[in-house]
Amino acid sequence: MKEMLWINGVSVKSPKSFQPEFNDLDSEESGRNAAGGTNRDRIASDKRKLNCEWGPLTQEEISKILKLIEPEFFKIKYYDPKDGLITKTFYAGPKTMPMLRMKEGFPVWEGLKVNFIEQ
Repeated sequence: MKEMLWINGVSVKSPKSFQPEFNDLDSEESGRNAAGGTNRDRIASDKRKLNCEWGPLTQEEISKILKLIEPEFFKIKYYDPKDGLITKTFYAGPKTMPMLRMKEGFPVWEGLKVNFIEQ
């Protein structure tokens, strides 16, 4: 399988679901006025959020990913729908990782679900 995700320069197993999201950030002054109109002060546009979900992972695979995303911020190189192959700085949101079963004395994880939010 072709690599599609690198964290701090290290290739990781490709997620089964990879959904980039583009977000605008508004200042605290943005909101609705008394007439119901929108006052908007956009301070950043196209900030990325990468919604990732992996299928079954071995102990080695899940540990590798979790250790790579442990720092406060880290670089991710990925295929962006707008800009092609790029590298940006992210942090990790909450991580969910249910265990599926034990195999030969080691856990096999059902998957890993985490969102990466651009700095």
